[in-house]
Amino acid sequence: MTEVLENKYLIDPFEEAVAYETLWTIKGMTEKKLSDVFTQYDAMPSDVLKNFLGMIPDEDLKQHISEVRKYLQSRFSKFSISINRDFQYPTELRKVKNPIELFYYKGNLDLLTTKAVSIVGARKVSKDGIRRAKKLSAQLVENGYNIVSGLAAGVDTAAHEAAIASGGKTIGVIGTPIDEYYPKENKNLQDKIAEEYLLISQVPFYRHKIEHFKAHKNNFPRRNKTMAAISDATIIVEASDTSGSLTQARACLHQGKKLFILNSCFENPAITWPSFYEKQGAKRVENIEDILKLLEGEECGKN
Repeated sequence: MTEVLENKYLIDPFEEAVAYETLWTIKGMTEKKLSDVFTQYDAMPSDVLKNFLGMIPDEDLKQHISEVRKYLQSRFSKFSISINRDFQYPTELRKVKNPIELFYYKGNLDLLTTKAVSIVGARKVSKDGIRRAKKLSAQLVENGYNIVSGLAAGVDTAAHEAAIASGGKTIGVIGTPIDEYYPKENKNLQDKIAEEYLLISQVPFYRHKIEHFKAHKNNFPRRNKTMAAISDATIIVEASDTSGSLTQARACLHQGKKLFILNSCFENPAITWPSFYEKQGAKRVENIEDILKLLEGEECGKN
């Protein structure tokens, strides 16, 4: 399972994953620190590991790498790895604040080269929110767009299911390791997306195993940044002032991506975030015509 990179390096994706995951497990390592390390060394994970861990005794390092490798082997199944500098790694991911160096996936990675829109929103969504998410998803499919979402309950599930029912394609970006399911009731949907479309996870297996379960929640906003990057635009259907969807809103603005907020959000007196993001550059939209005009108009050409 080797890949030849454009720069003629011959790599072993599994060993690069072992190195990357080993870096993630160093005491005190954070998303920003790891990103800074790769910015400093500008190399594949295995080379970064050699340079970065010179201060750790060889025997301790060998044991640590062995533990990570053994655990990854126990989880390694029918999925693939995309690594920065691999010709299939999407360049849009480099726009993300603290970009990831690799991710795991199942399915057709070529979907990342197609026109796509993220549809996101609340897990505990209203009936109107479900209706709006399904309608928009189907309409975008009819107009040649694939649908990206996070496979969470509520808006995400509605968007994925409507895309499939409409004969379109969909990309799921999850906040768990790629062989786990959250929520459990979406197992069949997740498996279908993995088999027929594209499923992505950037969650390191070993870090997920050893860290406190409360830290797992951080994986969901991280995946929102990835969703923003692989989409031409993001539509927020319904969200509270503390919703994780607002992480994606911030990511869109940071990455220079289009951010659309349904007018119904502005009409909700219980929330204040829509007006804030509109002032930052988000567009208020009411229907598919508004969205298509902004997506395809000259003033909003593809990023």
